[in-house]
Amino acid sequence: MSLAQDLIKNFNELPDDKKKEVVDFVEFLKARSQKNLEKAMDEIIEDNKIALEELSK
Repeated sequence: MSLAQDLIKNFNELPDDKKKEVVDFVEFLKARSQKNLEKAMDEIIEDNKIALEELSK
C-alpha cells in the first residue's frame, strides 16, 4: 500500500472532529512552509541588494 493510500485509509477511519484536526494541521504545515520560503527569499534579496540594484538600472 502506498503512503497516500495508507493516509486516506486512516483518514477515512477517523471521526469527523479528528478529520477536521488533520485538515487544520495540513494547512498549518503548508502555511509554515510558505512562510519559510518567503523568509529565505527575503534573505536572498537582502544578501544581494547591491547586485540587484545594479541589475535594475
